[in-house]
Amino acid sequence: MSLELGDKAPDFTLPIDGGGKISLKELKGKTVVLYFYPKDDTLGCTAEACAFRDRLPDFSKVKAAIVGVSRDSVASHDKFRTKYDLTFPLASDAEGKMSDAYGTWAEKSMYGRKYMGMERSTFLIDANGVIRGIWRKVKVPGHAEAVLKAAKALK
Repeated sequence: MSLELGDKAPDFTLPIDGGGKISLKELKGKTVVLYFYPKDDTLGCTAEACAFRDRLPDFSKVKAAIVGVSRDSVASHDKFRTKYDLTFPLASDAEGKMSDAYGTWAEKSMYGRKYMGMERSTFLIDANGVIRGIWRKVKVPGHAEAVLKAAKALK
């Protein structure tokens, strides 16, 4: 399934770090920055998470909630969040149902070897649950700023 701009964002309910749960339904009324990343505490994923963390005050000004998603466990998310002082929820999609719904579980290639993995992707979802921005195969430098600019444009 390939989501496109203007599509209704697939709902989800996932466990998050700290022992809670998060769902798209409970975020209704807010702009949501939903970003998918491959693995906790790796170079690119740490840089991306810290960039969103550092821009959180700016995202808060436009009433945007940030949610990171990977297939790592809640325990892994807890360690990652604590180590880098991340102040937004990290959702565990251990079964891969959400990454399937958003089309982020994809074939990747490294050193000529093909394998399935999480494609670094971000979805900007408006207050009514409609997808207003999609970034696939994200390059981390400047990404948080690009998403913030798009979030500001929704207001």
